[in-house]
Amino acid sequence: MTEDNQQNTDTNNKDDANLSKDNVETTVEEKLKNTEDKLLRSLAEIENQRTRFQKEIKDAFEFGSFNFAKESLAILDNLERAKLAMKNDETLKDNKDLDKFLDNITIIEQDLVSIFEKNRINKIDTKNKKFDPNLHQAMSEIEDLKVAPGTILQEIQAGYMLGERLLRPALVGVAKKTEKNNTKKEEK
Repeated sequence: MTEDNQQNTDTNNKDDANLSKDNVETTVEEKLKNTEDKLLRSLAEIENQRTRFQKEIKDAFEFGSFNFAKESLAILDNLERAKLAMKNDETLKDNKDLDKFLDNITIIEQDLVSIFEKNRINKIDTKNKKFDPNLHQAMSEIEDLKVAPGTILQEIQAGYMLGERLLRPALVGVAKKTEKNNTKKEEK
């Protein structure tokens, strides 16, 4: 081999070595960048899971008693029904001890309501309120020209909230729109 050929071969080998070294460095840099990206994504996912678990734990503490509270409302309903049935019973009306017995049932009812309120179970107010499908369930429509359509006129069964969550909607009778309501609005 001539000296020129030898130099060309050496130069080519050095260039190849430099290219290979650049490729290796680029590959290492890319791998490092990819690994760093994966690590950051994994950390973000772990943080999201931690946040989700904390929310689930909080909800479990706040609403874990949801089903118990919902079923306990039946006790309150039955106490109210019992009082009403006794007041309307013809044979019990003549009993002199009926009022004492009803007073005792009222005390039990008030104690139960107090326990509910301590545990953030509150009755939904329906008196003179506008119908809200998120809180109320309309069971009947009632004609009444004195109030605006959509106003609650009657509470059939009380509704309750557990904190900010609906436990049971209030069953209500609502004022309905009539031709006379429409005529009055048109006259105004």
